Amino acid sequence: MTEKIGTVFFVLMIAFLAFVGGAMAILSQTFPYEFLSNAYRAGEALIIQRQIINDPVRTNLWQPARTEARGVTVYDPARAAPGYTLYTSGDDNAARLMTMDGRIVHEWRRPFSTVWNDQAAVSSPQPDNLIYMDKAHVFPNGDLLVIYISSADTPWGYGIAKLDKDSNLIWSYLASAHHDFDFASDKRIYVLTHAFNFEKPVPVPQLSKPYLEDFLVILTPDGEEVKKISLTDAVLKSPYRSLFDILPFFSLSDPLHPNTVEYIDADKARHFPFGEEGDALVSFRNIALIAVVSLRTGAIRWATRGPWVGQHDPSILPNGNILLFDNLGGFRGNNSSQLTQFDPRTLTVTWGYSGDADHPFYSYLRSSAQRLPNGNTLINESDGGRLFEVTRSGDIVWEYINPVRRGDNEELIAVVSSGQRIDPATFDPEFRKMLEQQEQAAR
Repeated sequence: MTEKIGTVFFVLMIAFLAFVGGAMAILSQTFPYEFLSNAYRAGEALIIQRQIINDPVRTNLWQPARTEARGVTVYDPARAAPGYTLYTSGDDNAARLMTMDGRIVHEWRRPFSTVWNDQAAVSSPQPDNLIYMDKAHVFPNGDLLVIYISSADTPWGYGIAKLDKDSNLIWSYLASAHHDFDFASDKRIYVLTHAFNFEKPVPVPQLSKPYLEDFLVILTPDGEEVKKISLTDAVLKSPYRSLFDILPFFSLSDPLHPNTVEYIDADKARHFPFGEEGDALVSFRNIALIAVVSLRTGAIRWATRGPWVGQHDPSILPNGNILLFDNLGGFRGNNSSQLTQFDPRTLTVTWGYSGDADHPFYSYLRSSAQRLPNGNTLINESDGGRLFEVTRSGDIVWEYINPVRRGDNEELIAVVSSGQRIDPATFDPEFRKMLEQQEQAAR
């Protein structure tokens, strides 16, 4: 009996010493700190991933519904900008085109599992119900370019695909494309990608290993890669390298998190003195930086920070101002989000929109804003599952609440991943006629 007690005591002592040694290694970040840290992170990620697979509404694609309202709740035809609205939703691998009164007239639907192949950057993609279409763009003939993103994986970018109007696959680019893309004057595609890097940059040893390195890639109109530059290197070689030194702990494995790319064409460059035609405007969420990247040199030409926090979707307006969705810079409880339009020469705010007690406005993730031809602004409040249009004075003249619900009491709403107003006149006659016929059938 004494021998057994001694054995148990010995084993407990070894376990205690291993615990103390592991704690000291972690606190001092000495060997085997990286091994223990990576093992812990991998185990934690695996547990969370299994929980999400068993219950997909645990992802951030589903948020508490703020109202029981569904569909179009506000529509002022005299003041709203007419057109179709293209949007994607967290509930499915689908993009939908709807009328101003909320009727779906066309849908593109293609599960990622039918796009994936063994050449893809992600070797074992998550189930289709954990993958969603993020940014989408419809061409005049009805073709659709779309980004697929996983809600339970890292890297979360799964790639970009072009579909025809009937959702047949035309081509795919299955590097880890994510968040956003834009088109150059010659129809080439600018897209964001990322990948694990297991070698820490010498100037920033505090980064996790591995960390996500970010890239800006140029594709031909047929999806062939022609150029790739490291955005991480661009920031490290810029005067803004010091921003790596004040990274919050949660972003040490994802230091930049670029979420927007906008091609600067000749018209934009004419009134925006900080970029040339062919450059790209890029938003880096985790360091609150907006920058112009030269695709010729791979360097940052200009950058600025401001009062925004967790920003998305900066865009250059015709007058040279920048409009962006400021996710968390409002600091007003249930109205933490706001739109900010500013003059980049002086950083003077020239217009803005924020919510109030009757119209709360907040989205922690995603979201976007589109300046419309009539001067109104279409806003995608992603976490609210809401698209709405406001006038210059802040009046809501159109609003759509995602009707898709989940949960035992339908208390969860699917986020709106992206939204864009489209003038029907930009469509080819054949596709426009098809939409008109489907609109009549939906009445």
